[in-house]
Amino acid sequence: MAAASMPKRHQEGGDETAVRERILEAAFAAFMKSGYATTSTLEIATRARVSKRELYKLVGNKQEMLIACISERAKRFDVPAELPLLPDRETLAQVLVSFGKKFVHEVSDRAVIGVFRLAIAEAVQAPEVARALDSSGREASRAALRKIMAEAQASGLLTGRPAELAEQFAGLLWRDLLVSLLLGVVARPNPREIAGRARGAAAAFLQLHPSTK
Repeated sequence: MAAASMPKRHQEGGDETAVRERILEAAFAAFMKSGYATTSTLEIATRARVSKRELYKLVGNKQEMLIACISERAKRFDVPAELPLLPDRETLAQVLVSFGKKFVHEVSDRAVIGVFRLAIAEAVQAPEVARALDSSGREASRAALRKIMAEAQASGLLTGRPAELAEQFAGLLWRDLLVSLLLGVVARPNPREIAGRARGAAAAFLQLHPSTK
């Protein structure tokens, strides 16, 4: 009897996962359309075709939904627990270019730019949006880049504080692109443009930090 009930429980778990994803998609769409402060949980539940009780059970309150929406997108910046060995600066350059391409590709996504715009628009009425974006979203990319810099420092390829090195590389990578994307005055760069930007940032960064070996 117990064995026969296991598939059903597994199916229910899978159904709940699908419903949770639908709720988060509905929440994100509602936040983008109406703003975080004015969006109600009833509107989100209606969009997701669930009851408010189910909404609270699977995700939580409105702020928890916001954090979950941002956190899901922040997972794109996960760096493996074990980075490849960095035996030389050529390998470091390759790792920086790879990270830079992923970073620009993900952040320039229309949905992610929408989150930034939402945080800016709600900065006064709902400052928790900006706090959630900073702690759950932006921190993921900063931590990933700091980890790369720490590994390079441990290998003797760079000197300096990993946090400062990470900020410097990010500045070289983005320049004014993010602001231009937020203003809507430029189009999202294509893969070739992103790759060129990442290679240029890595080269400029390593030129600023010559080898000490």
